[in-house]
Amino acid sequence: MSVEVLDSATIVSFVEDDEAFNVTILNRFAHLDADHDGLLSYAELLRVFETHFGIDVKMDPNELAHVYESLFVQFDHDSNGTVDLEEFKSETKRIMLAMANGMGFLPVQMVLEEGSFLKIAVEHESAKLAA
Repeated sequence: MSVEVLDSATIVSFVEDDEAFNVTILNRFAHLDADHDGLLSYAELLRVFETHFGIDVKMDPNELAHVYESLFVQFDHDSNGTVDLEEFKSETKRIMLAMANGMGFLPVQMVLEEGSFLKIAVEHESAKLAA
């Protein structure tokens, strides 16, 4: 983990760079696709929710299951019970742009996990500035 400064422009720049964003999405999708069938099952996507959106407070197991199911439905656009690469990319992009929109134009300091989409966005911006 590291403390980084980022703003909405950093996130938008990363998401709009098709090559960088697509490579990141493809790598993350491949990592999550444990059975290598080209689809993310509920169990495979659940690993993301538990790892990156962990809940610090004790929740009722039924309530937690409902939260996870609601998140899965957001990714499963065609409601077929799996998430394909395009659904994963589309929803991840939507989430990141929503975060950027919510941040506004003022930079914020955040603790970011290594390998997270936001950390990769900061690294992408740093590489552009260094070039």
